[in-house]
Amino acid sequence: MPHDLPTTLTEAATPALVLDRGKLMANCDRLKKRCQALGVRLRPHMKTLKSIDAARYALDGPDGGIAVATLNEAEYFAQHRIADIQYAVCLSPDKLPRVADILRTAPGFSFFVDSLHVAQHVVEFARSSGAPLRVWLEIDCGEHRTGVDPDDPGIIEIARALNHPAVRFEGVATHAGHSYRVPEPALLQSVADQEKRAVNVAAQKLRAAGIPVAGVSVGSTPTAVHLDSAAGITEIRAGVYMAGDLFQVAMGSLPLEDVAVTVLATVISHARRLNQIVVDAGGLALSKDRSTAAGPGPDMGYGLVLDVLGRPIISGLTIVDVHQEHGEIRWNSSLPFERLPIGSKIRIVPNHICMTAAMYGHYLVVDGAGSVVDRWRRTNGWS
Repeated sequence: MPHDLPTTLTEAATPALVLDRGKLMANCDRLKKRCQALGVRLRPHMKTLKSIDAARYALDGPDGGIAVATLNEAEYFAQHRIADIQYAVCLSPDKLPRVADILRTAPGFSFFVDSLHVAQHVVEFARSSGAPLRVWLEIDCGEHRTGVDPDDPGIIEIARALNHPAVRFEGVATHAGHSYRVPEPALLQSVADQEKRAVNVAAQKLRAAGIPVAGVSVGSTPTAVHLDSAAGITEIRAGVYMAGDLFQVAMGSLPLEDVAVTVLATVISHARRLNQIVVDAGGLALSKDRSTAAGPGPDMGYGLVLDVLGRPIISGLTIVDVHQEHGEIRWNSSLPFERLPIGSKIRIVPNHICMTAAMYGHYLVVDGAGSVVDRWRRTNGWS
């Protein structure tokens, strides 16, 4: 990583990941206020931004907790003194020794299980090692990825196994990942209701069986934005709302002008015979996620093209094709080659920021238009 911080984006090496600090702060504040109005705790999911600097803005209070998607993220945030970390993924038993290590620096670390087999391994490991394991039972609210159906009688057996003196049973949790598959934003209300119902049904059954359920955790950015009541819920997990992306804009989670992270690229070629401009951000820099192609809004190709200050050049101008290191801009009428000379910079709003950001080790932080004010490191990988 270069040591010198560029003064402006026009001086920056590309491709680069640009984060608008003011927009990030506004996005974080908006969901905090929404959760306060709903009477629930916000647990920001850091799998998208993966940066302690971003987490400090997202935390719901100085002692607030976060969610993560990898143990690498958990270790990174634990090293930065965040104590309450939820690994919102079902854990395999071979990772339990690593969990025990994380607990030494993050005593509030917890994780998901969705089977009796793993629950039994968790209890046995806790008994033999003395590690104070904290566990959530994951419920399937309709995505059908991981989690136990709330109407499955097996949830009582799993929870009863976890309700053991050697283990702290945190409660039930779910993720409405299928909220990303609804054909129009108006249907998100019903998905949010389905998510809420699933964990409440599970919690009620466990309590009726004499098993205490303190935590009831739900989470996805679309349902967090569209949920009308949080009855029975103790916390909301969400992550993409901090940065935003084109798919979240299409889902009605935030307006385009609030998207906080873009990719900076340089124009490297003109092909007037093809009415084409090529930039140095391709499939690796942008990802090949085409979520807007199947979403409720217009197909935005591999990303929406803006000028270096984040303003539209032509309404709806997109990266229409990518190669590993090349992105191609074409248009149905003549492109403004004079406005995008070779060597000039553009910013690209990505389809899915989680996928796009994964290739970068840091953000160039701007406050407003094009002045770079900081560089924030982020963690990546699994180990």
